[in-house]
Amino acid sequence: MQKISFMDKYPVFTKKILKTKTNYKTIDEIIEYFRKNIEEHPIGIYIGVFNHYEYTSSLEVHEIAEDILDAKNIMCCFGDKLNTPEIAAIRPRSFGVVLMKDYFVVSFIQAPSPIANATMIEWVEAIENN
Repeated sequence: MQKISFMDKYPVFTKKILKTKTNYKTIDEIIEYFRKNIEEHPIGIYIGVFNHYEYTSSLEVHEIAEDILDAKNIMCCFGDKLNTPEIAAIRPRSFGVVLMKDYFVVSFIQAPSPIANATMIEWVEAIENN
């Protein structure tokens, strides 16, 4: 898992997973894996799936990199505190899962909670060699 500063301002964790290094063959299988983990988490709540590729490609004017074959986001929340109005701006969480020719890219913005962030990293890391 690599932490990058996307667009010089967003702290993003990202992992490239070769298809030969995982048993998951499709985005939907990975999305279902995340959904199961979210639903089993003591404070996690599953919100939904956004088909990013389908939405973007349906727009009259759009741009999708040629090597991106599919992209979906699974949305969830681990928020156990609502102690300031601004916390709402950084929730809910989302895992982005992107299909490339020979690999998947799984990414998420750093969570405000170190515990939630560590859980999200653990889940992403477990996709490889699973």
